[in-house]
Amino acid sequence: MSDTLLPWERPRVRRLTALSSSSLKASYEDWLLTYGLSISPFHMRWQTALFNRQFYNWGRWKPRFLYLWFSMGMVFGIVAMFGSVILLGKTLMQTLTQMLTEAPKAQNDRMLQVVVPGVNLPVSQLTYFFSAILISGVIHEVGHGVAAIREQVRFNGFGIFIFIVYPGAFVDLFTTHLQLISPVQQLRIFCAGVWHNFVLGVASFLVLFLLPAILFPFYYTGVGALVTEVTEDSPANGPRGLFVGDIVTSLQDCPIHTVEDWNSCLGDISQKSQIGYCINTATLQQLSFPARVYRRLDGTVECCSNNSLTDICFSYSNSLDSHLYACLPARKVIEASKVCRTNMDCQKDFVPSFCVTPSLENQTRLIRVKHPPHIDMLFVGHPMHLQYTVSLSSFVPRHNFLSIDLPVVIETFCKYLISLSGALAVINAVPCFALDGQWILNSFLEATLSSLIVEKQNRELVGFLILLAGSTLLAANVALGLWMVTAR
Repeated sequence: MSDTLLPWERPRVRRLTALSSSSLKASYEDWLLTYGLSISPFHMRWQTALFNRQFYNWGRWKPRFLYLWFSMGMVFGIVAMFGSVILLGKTLMQTLTQMLTEAPKAQNDRMLQVVVPGVNLPVSQLTYFFSAILISGVIHEVGHGVAAIREQVRFNGFGIFIFIVYPGAFVDLFTTHLQLISPVQQLRIFCAGVWHNFVLGVASFLVLFLLPAILFPFYYTGVGALVTEVTEDSPANGPRGLFVGDIVTSLQDCPIHTVEDWNSCLGDISQKSQIGYCINTATLQQLSFPARVYRRLDGTVECCSNNSLTDICFSYSNSLDSHLYACLPARKVIEASKVCRTNMDCQKDFVPSFCVTPSLENQTRLIRVKHPPHIDMLFVGHPMHLQYTVSLSSFVPRHNFLSIDLPVVIETFCKYLISLSGALAVINAVPCFALDGQWILNSFLEATLSSLIVEKQNRELVGFLILLAGSTLLAANVALGLWMVTAR
C-alpha cells in the first residue's frame, strides 16, 4: 500500500506545520519575556525588577545629602557638556595634524582614542577592558536610577545589554513622570550618570595612588622593578637574561626604583645617542684584535665578524684621529666600567683612558641591565623590544607565599577604570543624539532660555542645531580615530 498522500490531504499537513512553527515561536517569545530577555541581531538585553527595592532604598536615603550630591552632579554635567565639545575639537585637530604629517606622533599623546580590541588593545587585556566597561556602565546607570527616585520619578527596572561584544547597562524610567518635573530636576537626573562616572574615576585614582600604603603590610616598594613575566620570544629570555622574580635596579646609569622609572629610562635611552664606556689604554690594546672595517647599508660602521656572539665593534677617538674602531669582547669592556660621553669623562688618577662607544645600527642600543645578585644582562636591540616583552611590577612581596601578580592586577584594573569611566563621562556629556548629552542640553535650554526665547519650537530648533553639530563632531572623531588605528 502506497504512503503517498492524496491531494486533498496535503493542505492539512501544511497547516499543521505552520501551526506548530507559530506555536513554537510564541512559546520561545513567552520564555524570553518571562526572564526579561530580548534578543535581536548584534544586540541582547536583560531587564529585571529584582533590584527595584534596593534602588528605592538608595533613593530615599538621606534626602538632604542626595539633593546636594546630585546638585553637584548637575553642575558637573553642565560643565562637562561644554568641556567635552572643547576636548573633542582639540582631539579632532590633533588627529588631522597627525594625518597630514609624514611622521605622526604617538597616538598616546591624544587624550581620547578609539579602542579596537586586538589592534591597539592587547588580547591579554580584554578581561580588564570589558570588566571596566561593564562596571562603569552599571555605576553610570545607578546614578540615573537613584537620582530619578530622589526626584519622584517612577523606576521600572534595571538591565544589562551586550551590543556586538561591548557590555553595558540601562535603567527603565517612567517617561511621563520625567516630562512632568521641572527642567532643573531633569538635569539632576540626566547629569547623574556622568557625575557618577567622574566619581568612580576619582575613586579609582585614589586607590591607585594609595596602593603602596594599602599593600604596605604585604609588599614593599622603591627597591627596584620586579620581573613578573618574560615572553618566550623576548630578547631578554636566555641563560644570562631576566627571570621571573628578578629585581632590576638600573639600566645603564639610570637607577630603577619603580616600573615608571623602567619606562622612563628606556624612553631616554631610545631617544638619546648610545652611551659609551671608559676603558684604559692598556686594556684596550690587550683586548682589541685586528679586524676589517666596513660600512653597513645605513652608514654605520662594523668591525667584527657577523658570526660573533660576544664581540661588538666600538668606536673611539684620540688626539690624532677622531674615527678609530676596535672589535672588543662586550662583557669585559662593560662590566665594572664607568659610563661616559667623551674622553674627558674618563680622565681619572692620571691613567690614560678612552671613552669607547658601541658602533651599532641606527635605533639599536647596547644596554647594561643590573639585576643583582645575578650577572649583568647585556641587551643589544631596540629598547622598545625590551619594554614590550618584559612585564614588571613596583611591588615586591614580603613573603614567598604572596602572589607577585596581585598588585599588577589591581593596578591595571584601576587604570582601566580611570580611563574608561572617564571616557564614558566625556562621551555621554557630548550634546549628541541618543546620548545623555541630548537630554542634558534640552533641559539646560529649557531652564535658561525660556525667558529669552519664548516659543518652545524655536528653543527646540536651537537645540536641534547644537545636537547636529555635536553629533557631527563626535562622528568625525570616531571615524578618523578608527582610520588612524586600523589603516595607518
